[in-house]
Amino acid sequence: MPEAPHRCRLVLVTPPAVDAGFTAKLAAALEAGDVASLILPRYDLDDDDAFQKLAERLVPLAQEKGVAAIVAGDTRVAGRVKADGVHVEEGKAALADAVERYGKKMMVGAGGAKTRDDALELGEEQPDYLFFGRFGYDVKPEPHARNLSLGGWWAQMIEIPCIVLAGSDTASVREVAATGAEFVALSSAVFGDGRDPAAEVARANALLDEHAPRFEEA
Repeated sequence: MPEAPHRCRLVLVTPPAVDAGFTAKLAAALEAGDVASLILPRYDLDDDDAFQKLAERLVPLAQEKGVAAIVAGDTRVAGRVKADGVHVEEGKAALADAVERYGKKMMVGAGGAKTRDDALELGEEQPDYLFFGRFGYDVKPEPHARNLSLGGWWAQMIEIPCIVLAGSDTASVREVAATGAEFVALSSAVFGDGRDPAAEVARANALLDEHAPRFEEA
């Protein structure tokens, strides 16, 4: 397996609507270039069985490609499908519970921070990463200004890694990388209608190779 690049890396987020052909699209995306992890949000899917079946299909696919699979919004499903991580957005108390219950078994990430104070409160629970952005809201070509601001501040001040959601244009990974964030998340830019997932992942990595600042060796 190729060595991970020492710069901002790509995280993929599954889109709100996943059809029968999505597995092939995801496989193509994961084979097209460096991807650090895949986040599978529950979104507004009310059917527990349906979400678990989706996770059972996608989590092993990511893991087979050497990509960490993270389930968002359902710690039980994350455990059942043997995901590599769980993502929590229900606040500090829920994050603390997840860290205590799952922290020794898998990664525990956090999201939902809208302010610096929110982020610092979540950071007190020592999650494995903080995510800036809202799943499903990458509808404009550019990243949300608040996500960039929070991500840049966090990356400069806090050792816990952060993931910043980019926009619907793959080129927006450059803006995220410029903040110093360790990871940039793409969803609609890769999986949106009319997109070629493999081509977009390859393009994202090429842009990061060219423009992302290099991190100092540990």
